[in-house]
Amino acid sequence: MVKIRLFLAINFNDEVKSRINEIISLVKSNSTQGRFVGAEQLHLTLEFLGEVQRHRVDLIKKIMDGIESSPFELEISKAGFFKRSEGDVCWLGVKENGALFSLQKKLHQSLLGCGFELEDRAYKPHITLGRKVKVNAGFDLSKLEGMAEGIITRVDKIDLMKSEFSNGGVSYTVVYSKPLGWPGSL
Repeated sequence: MVKIRLFLAINFNDEVKSRINEIISLVKSNSTQGRFVGAEQLHLTLEFLGEVQRHRVDLIKKIMDGIESSPFELEISKAGFFKRSEGDVCWLGVKENGALFSLQKKLHQSLLGCGFELEDRAYKPHITLGRKVKVNAGFDLSKLEGMAEGIITRVDKIDLMKSEFSNGGVSYTVVYSKPLGWPGSL
């Protein structure tokens, strides 16, 4: 059986990517190491599906199409690091957002109901900026939060993404997009 690596995500427009990329540049210039995310790969994961049999893609699309959610705004508001021994994961977080959590919960429950094996932990929405990052001693995290302040994006669709590894790293491709709105109202 052919399997593909998939996840559901919110992708950003070029303006938001550009602003986030400025934050990545600041972290890079204040780090001794790190593998940083390219602007074309910036996204907010809603649900990681992992290796999925190709024939199940249509079922995922059907689940996405059945989700009822209106468009909403998402505001980036914080920054942080998930501590790892080989270097930390640097991330940006979002302001508490009921619409985001509701959308993610609906997707999670629908996918579980159709037999998908998903991670069983609380959803912590974040945008990964870099992995294996070691920032210089004394780096002030509040600088990142100051730069993130005021980054607001309208979420009007969700994307099914394919993740592929190659010599040049990882690349993401949109497999399917579902506009947000009540079914039948688009």
